[in-house]
Amino acid sequence: MVIKGTSCAGAARLAVHLSRTDTNERAEVRELRGVAAENLRGALLEMEAVASGSRATKPFYHASINTPANERLTDEQRAHAIDTLEARLGLTGQPRVVVVHEKEGREHCHIVWSRIQLESMRTISDSHNYRKHEEVARSLEREFGHERVQGAHVEREGRPRPERTPSHAEMLQAERTGLSPQQVKAQVTELWRSTENGKDFFVALWNAGYVLARGDRRDFVIIDQRGGTHSLARRIEGATAKDVRARMADLDIGRLPSIADAKRVQVARQERDAMPSMEPQRQSEPQPVPAARRADEDDEKRKARPDIADGLHWTHKGGMVAQQRSANNWLEEARKHREGRREQTARKQETSGAEETRMRKRQELLREFGREPDDDRSNEPDVGRGRSR
Repeated sequence: MVIKGTSCAGAARLAVHLSRTDTNERAEVRELRGVAAENLRGALLEMEAVASGSRATKPFYHASINTPANERLTDEQRAHAIDTLEARLGLTGQPRVVVVHEKEGREHCHIVWSRIQLESMRTISDSHNYRKHEEVARSLEREFGHERVQGAHVEREGRPRPERTPSHAEMLQAERTGLSPQQVKAQVTELWRSTENGKDFFVALWNAGYVLARGDRRDFVIIDQRGGTHSLARRIEGATAKDVRARMADLDIGRLPSIADAKRVQVARQERDAMPSMEPQRQSEPQPVPAARRADEDDEKRKARPDIADGLHWTHKGGMVAQQRSANNWLEEARKHREGRREQTARKQETSGAEETRMRKRQELLREFGREPDDDRSNEPDVGRGRSR
């Protein structure tokens, strides 16, 4: 048995996810407790409305209980498992919804609780939730006679720590982008092992379609071709965060793009690749370049050694120079885009200020000549009055 869960927000998003029948063969609402609404979306929105009176940023706790196809839970076992998990998480009696999904013959259930205590309007703590998940799962396995699943937090008994499984957020991202964490991990690990320092690794990632960026909560993240965000340390097999920092010591992390800038670079890449080529197709096969000429051109490229991210120099290896120049251009375009947006905002503010000054001056002149400005007609032309005067 595998139990996962985390605190989250977004009632509408949760309702859509729990109601999906395109990725599930069956989605059935089994319980709505502690709410006046009679449907899933209404129940979640009601919980969210109650939480608006508190200071909680993540008012829900979303958990899932998963079992293999050959260990399907009965209704009584499922209810007992949910109640046991609820008590261990300190959510006893809280409003909740229960949804059962069936996918490829395997049944699993989702539970969403409200974390807001109505009496005090305080948020129930979610600390040490991973350990609590495993404690409940091991207990229920023994109680139901199910096969034991080795966890990472409890009852290790000298066994090695199992490989980390993708989180729920990573699974949702994989559905959006079509790139699974396992695919990204295999490719990034290969690039990691084929390079020797941070600069070469940066270029190798770029050539493979990724952009290395500085994280908001982590040192380094990578943005995949579809705009998905990945922790770099989690996408390198056998490497720890300490190993990543040591390898990337030759990079100035302050010069790397932010996550938002890196995503804009990937969008620009997609748009560029989607544009049809404007170059005419050649009718004849290109003539081979003499070996001596190729050697001279390679020497010139090595001398040029273009930089990426404001002055970081990279080693020339097997035709990477063109890609390096491309990386530098995209980062420079992202910087120009930000500056253009700032200038546009400043021009709008200046125009608004000038218009306000002009209207104020006009009202002052009207008062000076003994006429009170008419707010309803202050912007209309004075038609037909000059003749009578």
